[in-house]
Amino acid sequence: MTFVLGLTGSIGMGKSTTANFFRARGVPVHDSDAAVHELYRGRAAPLVEAAFPGVVVDGVVDRERLAARVLGDAEALRRLEAIVHPLVAEEERVFLERARRDGAQLVIIDSPLLLETAQDGRCDAVLVVSAPPEVQRARVLSRPGMTEERFERIHVKQMPDAEKRRRAHFVVDSSLGLDAAERQVRDILRALAGRPGHRRQAEAPA
Repeated sequence: MTFVLGLTGSIGMGKSTTANFFRARGVPVHDSDAAVHELYRGRAAPLVEAAFPGVVVDGVVDRERLAARVLGDAEALRRLEAIVHPLVAEEERVFLERARRDGAQLVIIDSPLLLETAQDGRCDAVLVVSAPPEVQRARVLSRPGMTEERFERIHVKQMPDAEKRRRAHFVVDSSLGLDAAERQVRDILRALAGRPGHRRQAEAPA
């Protein structure tokens, strides 16, 4: 039986680095952000263009143009999510079916909005990657093209880190350095060794 661990964390917390630690140890990871990138280059592009004319360039959704249309506009964001979320969920189902056929004991669902969109109900446990606010802010503002205003727009739509940690089964503190974060991942793998999955198994088709 496959154990499904939901991995999440707010922007700048180190979620992607943590996911890579699991990959390095052979754990299959479904990256929701990567799935969106691929969808924006493929079947989601015409659907997004129809909803937000002018955001597709050479058949690919221009994320900067799209962000300018939806950030700070709750209704526009809902329309975008109604297009993208079902497609990502379909990709996730295919990933999980393949992992079960391959006999994977543990898989990771890497999603920045795992808790905000209630995806945790489909997971056996939740891992939150966390760091102090000042560390998070410094990391995000060091990214090319990032501004205080854009950071706040993204930050405000994400669940507060304290609430995420409260709802987590496991927490990785990424502010202690890469070696410490990797040790925490190893500890989680040891804790999960041999645990059977239940929630998603119960939902799987016969």
